[in-house]
Order: sequence, then structure tokens, then C-alpha cells
Amino acid sequence: MKPQNPIGWFELYVQDMPRAKKFYEQVFQVELSPIEIPDANIEMYGFSQDMESYGSSGALIKVEGVPSGGGGTLVYFSCEDCGITAERAKTNGGNIHQEKMQVGEYGYICLVIDTEGNMIGLHSLS
Repeated sequence: MKPQNPIGWFELYVQDMPRAKKFYEQVFQVELSPIEIPDANIEMYGFSQDMESYGSSGALIKVEGVPSGGGGTLVYFSCEDCGITAERAKTNGGNIHQEKMQVGEYGYICLVIDTEGNMIGLHSLS
């Protein structure tokens, strides 16, 4: 395997797509776009993606019979200030699990629970 970013895509499973979509759009101040997959019984809304930039993109996904919530994997979203973004998560129906804390020379993180029970990480350099 040639050296590359280790993550190429992520999916956050949700139960209530309108609620989850609104949460992520409000918290990260972005617009999610529908992703159409022919002949698949799924509903997906993706984050924007710049193929020339560092990192990966992903989507909210609703699949019948697949639960949302914690499952042992934690996705971190890059933010200008993770503390401010965490407060937006709380304002929009989420909960703060870990307040802003320094992680040495790597900056700061917060952990929040979204409206679907998924824990996500927030990371910023300040």
C-alpha cells in the first residue's frame, strides 16, 4: 500500500435523517447534499469534498435495520475552535461529553453526542 491518508470515507448511521441533517448543518455551518445510489434502499447526505485537500469526506446514512449510536469508532471533525463548535452542537440538540481539552502539541478536542446517539470528536489547533 502506498502512503496516503488512512481514512478515505466515513458514514454516520442515523435513524431520523431530517433531524440528523439539520444537526450537522447547524453545528458545522455547512450544507449536506443528497447522494443517490441507484437500486439501493438507503438515504444519504454527504459533506462537501475537495479531492485536492488533506483529509476525507463522508455522509450521514440511513439504512433500514442498521442502528445508530456508539460502536467503537470515533470520527473527528476539524474546526476553527472545537469549543465553539461543541456549544453549537449543544444548542442544536446534542450533548457535550468532553469539554474542550488540550491534547499536547496536537491542539484541542471536544467529544459530543449527536441527535442520533453517535459520539463524534471535534479537533482544533486553538
